[in-house]
Amino acid sequence: MERAHKLATSGLTEARQAIAALRGDELPKLADLVDNVPGATLTVTGEPREPSSEARLALYRTAQEALTNVRRHSASERVELRLDYGDDGTALTVQDHGEAAPVMNGAHGYGLTGMRERAELLGGRLTAGPTDDGFKVELWLPR
Repeated sequence: MERAHKLATSGLTEARQAIAALRGDELPKLADLVDNVPGATLTVTGEPREPSSEARLALYRTAQEALTNVRRHSASERVELRLDYGDDGTALTVQDHGEAAPVMNGAHGYGLTGMRERAELLGGRLTAGPTDDGFKVELWLPR
């Protein structure tokens, strides 16, 4: 019951944030997410521009889910976020550097699937997979 209550509360909070973002209300900044994760850094390259509310929500949710996955599934002490404003679009990369924690009872969530679907709805793409020393999530959204 306690876990169900926490999940319901979390889902309601996320739904409220999504509605606010779609209305154009302010989402927390990526830097705020990074500040709450020990060992995480954020690098911004290119000429910053204000993305659409849908793109802003996708960038935020992808960073949030990727950082949540690092906390749950990695023994990493270092996580790098890179936000790159290119001529044709915006790219977000979240990469941890550490061993993966064992997955308990074959449990799998829908985080990566949700991130990928959100990217595709906006004409973008999301790739994710292991690296030589951790795991990397890359989101690209067209300009």
